[in-house]
Amino acid sequence: MQVVQVRRLGLVPYQQAWDLQDRLAGQIAASELPPTLLLLEHPHTFTFGRRGVSSNLLWDQAEVKRRGVEVFWVDRGGDVTYHGPGQLVGYPLIPLDNSGLVGSSPSGAITLPHADYIAYLRKLEQLLIQVLAFFGVHGERVKNLTGVWVNGAKIAAIGIKVDSHGITRHGFALNVAPDMRYWDGIIGCGLSGYSVTSLSGLLPQPPTMQQVIDALIPTFEDVFEVTCQVVA
Repeated sequence: MQVVQVRRLGLVPYQQAWDLQDRLAGQIAASELPPTLLLLEHPHTFTFGRRGVSSNLLWDQAEVKRRGVEVFWVDRGGDVTYHGPGQLVGYPLIPLDNSGLVGSSPSGAITLPHADYIAYLRKLEQLLIQVLAFFGVHGERVKNLTGVWVNGAKIAAIGIKVDSHGITRHGFALNVAPDMRYWDGIIGCGLSGYSVTSLSGLLPQPPTMQQVIDALIPTFEDVFEVTCQVVA
């Protein structure tokens, strides 16, 4: 069974984690490292994906600075989302399929078969749904939307990239106990009229971050059919 190294990194600035993903993904593609799952938190950060719309940032620059938020435009899918302390972020750096997942378009550009890409997203959603169930919370998918929802409110966002070597980047963000006021600064994922929630807002005795991590690692093993080896 494939081994996936798990690195628990604590609070990591966004740029530092983004650079780390690039470095590790290159080593994984070169078979210098096994597939890796990074588990961490970020300081207050707004990120815009490839479909990002600048008007979905509602705070002006002065307010963003006052709130201590960094803003990044990144190469994942989706629009704008928030990352911050109390939110568990997972970055799986894994080859989806070495037997032909990555192919070439007629123009010679690297392309990813749509069905495999969607299957990976669905696995990430299933991972988070099972983790929520461990704590007695019923998470679900919403048709035509990405992520995991509870009673119509979004509790986990997903945005990914798959590079030219078939290695996944970026990943998921599960709201454990973040400061929910930071979502007032954005139209999250570009979806007007949707609310957000967290485990701390749903449960009278919410789990700690460590308890969520402890539940997520074996669930990742189950969903992705791998063996996890915690190295940090």
